Amino acid sequence: MSASTAPPQDQVSALTPAPAQSPDSTAPAPNPTPPSTQPPAAPPAPALSPAKRRGADTRALTQVLFAQLKDLEPGTPEHTRVRTALIEANLPLVRYAAARFRSRNEPMEDVIQVGTIGLINAIDRFDPERGVQFPTFAMPTVIGEIKRYFRDNVRTVHVPRRLHELWVQVNSATEDLTTAFGRSPTTAEIAERLRISEEDVLSCIEAGRSYHAASLEAAQEGDGLPGLLDRLGYEDPALDGVEHRDLVRHLLVQLPEREQRILLLRYYSNLTQSQISVELGVSQMHVSRLLARSFQRLRSANRIDA
Repeated sequence: MSASTAPPQDQVSALTPAPAQSPDSTAPAPNPTPPSTQPPAAPPAPALSPAKRRGADTRALTQVLFAQLKDLEPGTPEHTRVRTALIEANLPLVRYAAARFRSRNEPMEDVIQVGTIGLINAIDRFDPERGVQFPTFAMPTVIGEIKRYFRDNVRTVHVPRRLHELWVQVNSATEDLTTAFGRSPTTAEIAERLRISEEDVLSCIEAGRSYHAASLEAAQEGDGLPGLLDRLGYEDPALDGVEHRDLVRHLLVQLPEREQRILLLRYYSNLTQSQISVELGVSQMHVSRLLARSFQRLRSANRIDA
């Protein structure tokens, strides 16, 4: 019987398990991963709404344009170009201010045009080195120009200055009380808020309605309804007769008594010339001549026809 062939040395080492390391082994243990020393990332900033983004862009553009305008000579084409760009960039400020006057029943285009004049005045007077934001500086100027326009050019009925100033306070108190109560305030509540009488409140309300004189021919309370003129009643045809009778009475007293009687018999009693001649005991021809002479005197005395 022959001896078995021994396996190769490399196969034996591969099949032999590796010896376990003793607990007191001097092999260094692997170091744990040190904690990160970086600070936590900041949360992302909330995105601005389109309106706020446009406002921020407008403020930034305004600052840049004012910085350019300061170094330019007034009257030059470049100065005019930058100044025009400032006006166009801040027109939304004028529209915002003009929206406060929508209740005045004035065309909004006219109010915006007046407010733009105030904006131009604010641009010409603004000093960027004072550290004030341009909208904060310009808003009182724009509103003041619009209020001056309503005070001087819009009213068709003159209102005493005291009532006009008090009306501004009544209007402001009405808005505040409406917001607080959730309804329109009463006259007594407005009077208590301003510490004035209810009669003054009513007078101010009437003064606030006097910006325009109402047309008698304008439609009322909606389209298609008749105007005030159509609801005042019909024209009495006897009104012309009143004037004519008064004029005739004034002229008749200037005639002789007999001619007055002939005219009354002819046109009041409706008698003919023959009947009048019998009544007075004169000829019909004489009655005809007296009537003609009376008419001539009346025409001469009537200054209106003359």
